[in-house]
Amino acid sequence: MTSFHASRMRKCLLAAAVSQALIVLPVAAQTESGTRNPSEKHQADASKPVKLEVVTVTAQRRSQNLQAVPVSVTALNEVQLNERGISNAGDLNGAAPSLVVAPAPGGDSTVASFAMRGTISGLNHALYADTPISLYVDGVDIGKTAGNVFELLNLERVEVLRGPQGTLFGRNTMAGAINLITRPPSGVFTGDATVGIGNYGSKVGKVAMDLPAIGKLKASLGARVERRDGWVKTTPGSSTSQFGNKHSESAYGTLRYDATDNLTIDYRYDYSHIDQSPLFNQAIYSDVGTVFHIPGIEVSKDRQDRASVNAPSYDRVKIQGNALHATWKLGDVGTLKYIGAYREMHFENGLDLDGSPVAFAQSQEHARYHQISHELQYLGSYGRWDWVTGLYFYEDAGFTYDPQQYFLGQVNYLDNYGYATQSRAAYAQVDYKLTDRWTLTAGLRRSNEKKRTDVFLQMVPYPPIVPAGTAAKASFGATTPALTLSFQATPTNMVYARYAKGYLSGGFNGSAQTVISATTPFKPESQQTYEIGTKNTLLDDKLSLNADIYYNRVSNLQQQVFTANGAAGTVILNVGDSHSQGFELEAHLHPTEDFTMGLNYAYLHAKFDKFMVIGQDVAKNRSYQFAPRNTASLVLSDVLARTSHGVLKGTLDYRYTSKYYEYVYPFTPATPPSALAGNNVIRENGILNAKLSFSDMNWGHGIDGEISLWVKNLTNKAHIDNLIDFGPNFGNLRVANFNEPRTFGVNFTARW
Repeated sequence: MTSFHASRMRKCLLAAAVSQALIVLPVAAQTESGTRNPSEKHQADASKPVKLEVVTVTAQRRSQNLQAVPVSVTALNEVQLNERGISNAGDLNGAAPSLVVAPAPGGDSTVASFAMRGTISGLNHALYADTPISLYVDGVDIGKTAGNVFELLNLERVEVLRGPQGTLFGRNTMAGAINLITRPPSGVFTGDATVGIGNYGSKVGKVAMDLPAIGKLKASLGARVERRDGWVKTTPGSSTSQFGNKHSESAYGTLRYDATDNLTIDYRYDYSHIDQSPLFNQAIYSDVGTVFHIPGIEVSKDRQDRASVNAPSYDRVKIQGNALHATWKLGDVGTLKYIGAYREMHFENGLDLDGSPVAFAQSQEHARYHQISHELQYLGSYGRWDWVTGLYFYEDAGFTYDPQQYFLGQVNYLDNYGYATQSRAAYAQVDYKLTDRWTLTAGLRRSNEKKRTDVFLQMVPYPPIVPAGTAAKASFGATTPALTLSFQATPTNMVYARYAKGYLSGGFNGSAQTVISATTPFKPESQQTYEIGTKNTLLDDKLSLNADIYYNRVSNLQQQVFTANGAAGTVILNVGDSHSQGFELEAHLHPTEDFTMGLNYAYLHAKFDKFMVIGQDVAKNRSYQFAPRNTASLVLSDVLARTSHGVLKGTLDYRYTSKYYEYVYPFTPATPPSALAGNNVIRENGILNAKLSFSDMNWGHGIDGEISLWVKNLTNKAHIDNLIDFGPNFGNLRVANFNEPRTFGVNFTARW
């Protein structure tokens, strides 16, 4: 971790300690007579046994102890999420081994790109593209990447499953899955409300509550509003006043009906509305002036907080989701579960792609999309057998209009496409206990999909390049097995060996530049993973230590290729094969009642075995994208003082990612000319976040209060999160989205 300097960390710790002392001293001075002082309190607590909390996950579609599941999975509970400031999928960068999360290139602030073990999802957020890393909310697959950064108010747990999950989970979990799990209503009047303020004019209001039960009916509801100014201001006359602001509203409502002792029905509705400016596409390199003799694009390699732009710049997303869960316990026979969902999204953005007042490159996107899914599961056990079987149905459809303008408005493209998917699957997974220590797990899933597309592309005022009525359809299918052998060496030590195959469906390119490209489907991609892992609980249940090594082999690699030739778009091509291998480590230590530490580390090495371009294998001259050699995170949390007025707690959260290539480009110049890998490196970066909270404050009337101070990017480090290299055909223009500068604030929370 070359970017981690011990001296800087010492300064950060010193600053945190000073701020903590400023709060501790006045609180300690007000300690009531007759109340034990903090040291006495600690002595009393020290007599209690200290153990790690038992973590329950649903990585195998049923509730299990995390340490007993022979799968590489990271689980973050509600306390950890709050301490680390994680409220949506976009906040998860570095929170699990091998997981890299960054804003999608182009500046859309409502889209995040995910990479896991070197497989990227979301670099192309066009709605015709599927994702090899699926995002789930309460078991419902969020089918596309666009609009995947939305808030979940009552988030209870996040599970990150690494490696193919193609047996038990829905479509396209070739590289992994991220499960966001919300709290069900309790039937007791409880809740919390938070008001927060911070720099850049930040204001956040949130409330989530469970209502008293009415007979067999329980309910909960909540809402959240956020406003924050952008950290990049613009000059007078620009098309927008700022970049990087936040302007969103979200709400949810859940119902639980305990129809009988054995039948429970849950319904959830969620709503999200975002209307804000995108991130600033800052020009970091350009030959536009010398090649095209167009002056006015200002270049800077340092993070700027001032911009001048002319293109429409906006991010607008509106999402509505409905989900119905039914659980019917059949006694000794097993349990039936049904999950049905309908989601719709309206997605719009306008991007100034050159980040300047010159009308060199700009685009807009207007999309509507909906999906519907049904899943029926049967879970049971008999003797040494445990099983999960299921049927899955999924359909989606949508339409995207994507106008683009280049070269001072002289080149204008009208681009629109429609898309639809129909998917069916049947699956089963069986556990058989060979002995009291050995367990064999076997799973199989059969998936069949039908896809259709229609594409139109025209460079105005010339005849259409892809005329209206250009349409195609195709069918795809795959069988994905999984086999695991686990050995429980002792009650606290388990080892396992796993083989799994993942599958990413084929499809059509909505951003195709020719009729042939629009109507020729790209083929399905598959991944085979071999993994050996161990899970251990040590030091009298005070330490958990999990590790794994894996080897992935990918066939029919679907490569997202940014063409920047004609209409700027990203198309998916089958280019060859690749492999990757790595090591992952995750540790959680809870040595005392007050102190906890979490550590994860991942090593990754990825390489192309075959990469075909115009009939030539160029594997040795291509960079592998989103594959940092090292990633790590360290979280320290400590109760600093206990008083009669409350508990003071501090958290430090450091996340590190080594350098990686964002795109698959040549290392050395190739024919035809292309952007180069060396110009598309995301440099290593480490970000330190901190939080200081004073909780368990008695505010009367049964209300517990908390005041928390938080800061993100404590050392105010600047780095590039992502970039777009337009290549030689566009004057080698490179624009980048930088990370946010230091942000901080204070939250006031009431719980009852």
